[in-house]
Amino acid sequence: MAIITLTTDFGWKDPYVGAVKGAIYKELKEVTIVDISHDVTPFNIAEAAYIIQNAYHSFPEGTIHIIGVDAEHTPENIHIAVLLKGHYFICADNGVLALIMNKLRPEKLVEINIHDRITSNFTTLDAFVSTACHIARGGTLEVIGKPLSRIRAISGVQPKVSDSSNSIYGQVIYIDNYGNSVTNISEEIFDTVGKGRAFEISARNERFTKIFKQYSDIINFEDEEKKRDVDGKGLVIFNSAGYLEMATYKSNPLTVGSASSLFGLKINVPVIITFKDS
Repeated sequence: MAIITLTTDFGWKDPYVGAVKGAIYKELKEVTIVDISHDVTPFNIAEAAYIIQNAYHSFPEGTIHIIGVDAEHTPENIHIAVLLKGHYFICADNGVLALIMNKLRPEKLVEINIHDRITSNFTTLDAFVSTACHIARGGTLEVIGKPLSRIRAISGVQPKVSDSSNSIYGQVIYIDNYGNSVTNISEEIFDTVGKGRAFEISARNERFTKIFKQYSDIINFEDEEKKRDVDGKGLVIFNSAGYLEMATYKSNPLTVGSASSLFGLKINVPVIITFKDS
């Protein structure tokens, strides 16, 4: 049975998510539809890229991923279908796949060209659904598109390294449900550039010189008086996705606050890592 996932900025209030699912079921009676997220900040490409990058590999090969973020079909925003590491991705060529495809070459990449057969202007409902169902029935990408050699990249997805290799310039790209601020700086690039050197991480007025392995490492369990005195204290870890994340221990944006709310670490806030030569 085919699996089709949905990642959109539609939210849950409007009828769009239900309409997309209904359109898929009209074409395919036997299919599993999985919601990855419909709470992507509207038109936020970097956020959508982060979410889908860290979810798709949990699905079996052959899964079809529809990404309905900034998906209006225009001459500058063409629609594409990609086969990458055994997974199919259907989205607009707006940079959303730049993070996923970093250092990877797709097995197939086509520009979807079935729009002349569709009258609706709801692209995720029509062109994306038709493409996904075609693939689910065993159809090939060549039938619904023409080959492409490259996709569009976007700024802000990848961090920059200074010419001296003493600094990494990144930014916050995602705020999770706990208010943790996730950056676009991976552990891989940190290790490659840092080479074990001492460092300072700066973001707004916050400064960090240590990266913890897990959130609870900030607690000194041997000191009975101070072991719980960590409320509101910031910490930095590499999260389960391998990206630098600024957090507070047991944060809650609705009660005690979080890194995002307490320190002002919102989307697009610059994050700089400066390495110190010994």
